[in-house]
Amino acid sequence: MKKLLVVILVLVVLGLVFPIANLVVKPRVNPLLSSRQTDETGYAAVAAILEKKCLVCHAPDQELPFYANFPIARDLITRDVKAGTAFINLVDELNPGGNAPVSESALAMIEYSASSGSMPPARYVVLHWDSGLSANEKKVILDWVKGVRAKHYQTPGVAPEFANEAVQPIPLTHAQNMEKVALGDKMFHDVRLSHDNTLSCASCHGLDKGGTDQKQFSTGINNQVGDINSPTVFNSGFQFKQFWDGRAADLQEQADGPVNNPIEMGSNWGEAIPKLQADTEVVAAFAKLYPDGLTSTNVMNAIAVFEHSLITPNSRFDKYLMGDANAITPEEKKGYEEFKEHGCATCHAGKLLGGCSFEKIGLKGDYLGDRGNVIKRDNGRFNVTQKDSDRFRFKVPTLRNLDKTAPYFHDGTQATLLDAVRMMGKYQSPMPLSDQDAELIVKFLLTLTGEYNGKPL
Repeated sequence: MKKLLVVILVLVVLGLVFPIANLVVKPRVNPLLSSRQTDETGYAAVAAILEKKCLVCHAPDQELPFYANFPIARDLITRDVKAGTAFINLVDELNPGGNAPVSESALAMIEYSASSGSMPPARYVVLHWDSGLSANEKKVILDWVKGVRAKHYQTPGVAPEFANEAVQPIPLTHAQNMEKVALGDKMFHDVRLSHDNTLSCASCHGLDKGGTDQKQFSTGINNQVGDINSPTVFNSGFQFKQFWDGRAADLQEQADGPVNNPIEMGSNWGEAIPKLQADTEVVAAFAKLYPDGLTSTNVMNAIAVFEHSLITPNSRFDKYLMGDANAITPEEKKGYEEFKEHGCATCHAGKLLGGCSFEKIGLKGDYLGDRGNVIKRDNGRFNVTQKDSDRFRFKVPTLRNLDKTAPYFHDGTQATLLDAVRMMGKYQSPMPLSDQDAELIVKFLLTLTGEYNGKPL
């Protein structure tokens, strides 16, 4: 009995020594966030809070608590830091460069973590009694998020009660030059951009197929099959980068890729431009709209302008966000709440519910390892940057018009929307996803199909 009491006493003492020591001996705080130059209201206070309470697990190479020198503790905290930076690297996300605002997904992640109380983890709070966010600190963070959203991301006309939502409606109109749109439409559907005059951009991005080809992988010239799923071209102008790995900065740069890809169009501009020059109508159209006439750069620009026009507003969910309370059903509203509660809107944020960040596939488990046959395309963003932290990170796909764009994921492995949601629940969601919740989320996602040129997609 005495031995048991001694053991209990030792455990109690140790359980107090570490937390008390952490109150006294604190890691050095790096000003990696507060050094950012910005006029955002409240940012300085937010940076100070995050540096003090979040940076240790959400940025690489930080000074760790003293107990990290012990073997078991070192393994645990190393694992936590790896998971934390995979979820959000605060140094990268809060220093977007230039005068750019913090991304919609980063705002959503910070908001979710602050408002849900999910951060810091309970096991960290046990050892760091002052690590939790106070009510005032949460308010400071959430007020800053709200201010950045209002200034940079809020859609005009959104109902006041949804103005601060991580998800926003698509604008009803675009501001593209309609003559260039018409010319870009023609180029988008022109098979002369391919080596054998059999394929156009629309071959893999059919406007009658949700902006995709509705196949797992697309077929290029000579019946060559690719190894990555074709993303939708609809609403692509809202994407922050192009391609799954983000190798193209914008739509004009993206338009260059397929023409030169040997297993897609298999051509080049030196071959394609002479074919277009033989068409007097095309030459005249470019001469009218571009000072230097028909060039590869101008063809790519015209295609990009056309793609910027491919917006699909007026989904039932957009109407709901614009103030029509009856646009979606009670079940669909419940699905939206489950979508947010399970953290889906942290990555699937903004007007597209996606397309504004790169995220790791498999935050909660080894999706690619479980699937098997991991190949180069599965490295995602790593193929562009060669940074190990970018391995298995992909641009988050839009959730717009999902009923038209199956199969899903970069590897096209998920045949149905319910399959995709369940897989996300298994590998990405911070909390378990029941079958009932998955079905409710699917009901919500089906409200996101919009209109193109005033007609249902």
